[in-house]
Amino acid sequence: MNKYELAVVVSAKLEEEERTATIEKVKEQIARFGGTVTNVDEWGKKRLAYEIQKMREAFYYFIKFDAEPTTPGEVEKQIRIMENVIRFLCVKDEA
Repeated sequence: MNKYELAVVVSAKLEEEERTATIEKVKEQIARFGGTVTNVDEWGKKRLAYEIQKMREAFYYFIKFDAEPTTPGEVEKQIRIMENVIRFLCVKDEA
């Protein structure tokens, strides 16, 4: 099992329940492909470095999980089609 960190940027136009549901869906996808979520760090609303989809702010979440090497690719395929997620990045945590 490898350790990974997934950064998820969620649209600022969403209400809190919708944001929570979106992050829950991401966590479900991680579990679906055999991963185990170890930590979810919510950074809140932050200003974007550049405008994305005419938005200047978004909500940032960092999800740490343990998984097999094939899991991140499968999770990214599912996140890519989620319309509430405007950006994401999954990296292997070397710590």
